[in-house]
Amino acid sequence: MGIIKMLRLIKHSAKGFGMLPRLSQRHFTVKKPEPDPRLTETIRDFLDPGEYVECLQKNDIEFFTGVPDSLLRQFCSYLSDNIAPSKNIIAANEGNAIAIAAGYHMSTGKYPCVYLQNSGLGNTINPLLSLAHTGVYSIPMLLMIGWRGEPGKKDEPQHMIQGDKTAPLLTAAGINFEVLPDYIEGAEQAVESAIYNLKNRNCPFAFIIKRSIFGDYIQKKPFVSPYPLSREECISAIVGDLEEFDPVIATTGFASRELYEIQLQAKKKSVNSLLCVGSMGHASSIALGVATQKKSRRVVCLDGDGAAIMHMGSLALIGGHKVKNFLHIVLNNGCHESVGGQETVGFKISFAEVAESCGYKQTFKVKTKEEIHNAMKKCTAINGPSMIEILCGVNTRGNLGRPKQSPKQNKQEFMEFLSKQKQAITST
Repeated sequence: MGIIKMLRLIKHSAKGFGMLPRLSQRHFTVKKPEPDPRLTETIRDFLDPGEYVECLQKNDIEFFTGVPDSLLRQFCSYLSDNIAPSKNIIAANEGNAIAIAAGYHMSTGKYPCVYLQNSGLGNTINPLLSLAHTGVYSIPMLLMIGWRGEPGKKDEPQHMIQGDKTAPLLTAAGINFEVLPDYIEGAEQAVESAIYNLKNRNCPFAFIIKRSIFGDYIQKKPFVSPYPLSREECISAIVGDLEEFDPVIATTGFASRELYEIQLQAKKKSVNSLLCVGSMGHASSIALGVATQKKSRRVVCLDGDGAAIMHMGSLALIGGHKVKNFLHIVLNNGCHESVGGQETVGFKISFAEVAESCGYKQTFKVKTKEEIHNAMKKCTAINGPSMIEILCGVNTRGNLGRPKQSPKQNKQEFMEFLSKQKQAITST
């Protein structure tokens, strides 16, 4: 009897007893087919990141800047190991990278390379159209764009939207592009085509990078944080000190996923938490919007060093508006951990001192659970805005899950929590 027929019979017989869970392909392990060496077309190619960078250098592209992406992890790791920091600047955000690249081109006459995830395309639009465009300063540069949400590939909801709009956005901006091949001969031809475009059109040209085109590369000099406390341990300590009606807005990446799981393990509903799945760098601004309307509650923003750096201007707004019920917590591990571990400038600056200069009423820089607990007690809903900068390690566990509810469900539950909070306060 065939497996499908057998499952149908089992499902039919068990239907009346409610004893069989819904079956789907996810209940089975699909084995990856082994390539037949006689059929060369079945053998998967991978582009060696070192060979690709050498190809760029041979074409006089030797300066790199951008924001790391998980699809470009091997490429970015190779750059970290083999390119001097002065020629590989990890930017605050993608628009920042376009401007850095423009300055490099104007000072050298050479073509820079800007790398980013397609979710960061929005940050590039202004400088691409008002700085690099042929109708303005006409500045050539090579863009390498990781294609999250590639049509036909499974991905998270926010990436599916970005993936579908990536090519149309580039077309609307007047940027020629092509998909980078996954073998060196094809990549070399693609680079030749890109150089031709850069020389003759004198404007940006883009490579779209599909999932898993780069071969494996293990970074020889990975970033290491000197602080032993993991980010998850830090978040667990924070959750233990939250008050019943504290809304929490958590930044995108591992932090929001860890918060979700910690709340599950503590048997606390995550309805008080908005788990940002995208919009990197904007969690503090979302929290600012909530805090201005919920003045009797302490509003907590869980931020990361890379995210806080990405749109640091929000600190000036928070401090300038003297939002007393705002608690800004920056989990600083010094790197973009969720996309490959590339170093930020997080350990080279002090977020606490920046916040203080922006008008935050009290700031703390901590690295132990006891220090976190003491700082949380001092940050109330009436003496802010406050900042707690937590120095932590780079050691995310491998089995970290993802939130079960959709972003829309998360938003709805969060809004209901804010509404119930107001009723509860009114009744007291």
